[in-house]
Amino acid sequence: MDKLQCMEAFVRVAQSGSFIQAAEQLGVARSVISTRIQQLEKFVDAPLFHRNTRSVRLSDIGEKYYDECVDLLNRFDTLVDAMAMAKNDLKGKLRIHLVPGFGLGYFSKKLFLFTQTYTDIELDLVMSDKVVDPVSCGFDVAFQIFPPKGESLIDRKIFYVNRVFCASPDFIARNGEPKTPDDLARFELGYYSGYPERNRIKFFNGDSLQEVSVSARINSSSIHLLHDFALTGGGIVCLPTIVAKESLLEGRLVSVLTDYPVPAYSLRAVFPPNSKNIKKVRHMIDFLSEHIRKQPQWDEQLIAKGCLSPLVASLNEHRNALPDTDTHRAHRITPA
Repeated sequence: MDKLQCMEAFVRVAQSGSFIQAAEQLGVARSVISTRIQQLEKFVDAPLFHRNTRSVRLSDIGEKYYDECVDLLNRFDTLVDAMAMAKNDLKGKLRIHLVPGFGLGYFSKKLFLFTQTYTDIELDLVMSDKVVDPVSCGFDVAFQIFPPKGESLIDRKIFYVNRVFCASPDFIARNGEPKTPDDLARFELGYYSGYPERNRIKFFNGDSLQEVSVSARINSSSIHLLHDFALTGGGIVCLPTIVAKESLLEGRLVSVLTDYPVPAYSLRAVFPPNSKNIKKVRHMIDFLSEHIRKQPQWDEQLIAKGCLSPLVASLNEHRNALPDTDTHRAHRITPA
């Protein structure tokens, strides 16, 4: 029995509330996690979890020893890192969660440059549209568009994520295009189901906001599916410019309602303040900040081509200003 491995399995299950997620985070089979938990329970002669078909939660004994196990594992990792990185503390693995629009639309193109700059950092990259809690899911940092899901996290905004309504030239030729936001009701729409506003969208109309109800024919959790839906002439979709930029610049998509921009989101890095990999995380964030402006270059290209309203730059600065420092959501995370 490897006591450290068993304690790590115990902590990962407690944080994620799932044997399957703990196995995925540690890169082992679920049966290995089960065996390690059983060995640890046999060693302490007490059950560590209450299990049923829907959930896994800590027992009273598990609650008692969870914090001590986390502290012991952190101190052990710190010791190992200090020994392994005596000559270079920018070394070791970073486990990163990215939204696909950012991962495929930008980060993948900078990946080679990052690996050449930081030759001793290993990257484990996971992409999905979910908003994750990096602590419970075992990530060092999550790059996402929406605010953090968990508490006690640092939230560092990196650049503005503008959005456009767009369609293929063929769709516009067949159906025309909306002249005002209210006209959207007459068109086939595809809409991202993860947008917080759901089916009520705000548009800037001069200096005021206009809210419009929309009914989408296609709702999807995948921005890239909606991008393809628009390319094939299926309808009008609302896409982040980081996803639509190449299609718009090449003329495969045409933006509509450019005189009525929608409020921007922000691409942000979310990470725990006490991570043992905090220095590597900050170097990655600094690397990205050095290579991308808060108003990204592709948005400036889209503005120059008339695909994006020039108002977005001033709207972002005045209504959605990004701080240069980290925002710390100071609350305590409790184990699952």
